[in-house]
Amino acid sequence: MATANDDFREDPLWRKDKEHFLHPWTHFDTFKKHGSLVIRANGTPKSLNLKTQPYPGFPTDMQAQMCALLSTTAGESSVTENIFPQRFMHVSELKRMGATIELDGATAKIRGVDNLSGAPVMASDLRASAALILAGLLADGTTEINRVYHIDRGYEMIDEKLGELGAQIERVKV
Repeated sequence: MATANDDFREDPLWRKDKEHFLHPWTHFDTFKKHGSLVIRANGTPKSLNLKTQPYPGFPTDMQAQMCALLSTTAGESSVTENIFPQRFMHVSELKRMGATIELDGATAKIRGVDNLSGAPVMASDLRASAALILAGLLADGTTEINRVYHIDRGYEMIDEKLGELGAQIERVKV
């Protein structure tokens, strides 16, 4: 297996992105495979502090998903939204699942819990929908996500694609 240092040493843009995106996660392997960048955990996730920024900084479009993933990461993390400070509609739904998140202005302070619990939740936008799917996959029990038309706007057949990876997702028409 190649490492990030072996594969990307010649690419100054990658080095900048690697330092910015992956530095807090010291337990990740990165390598190229068939023209794609592959990132794989090789240890326990660690808490971190993120701040959204314009490119090449951490993308605001991934903020909600990171909140979901950090909700079960041991320790205290924070996510500061510098682009759209009111973009935290997903927090109340994650809290419904047992996440410990407090909002302080444009910053979500997240204390990782051992487990999330499945619950009925409501998608408010595309990014929140993706976060709720991730949280549902992490949760014990069944998570029912309402208003999935938000998901369908940006993630074509996500239920089928995740199902191919082993997720148990059922789309129910009401």
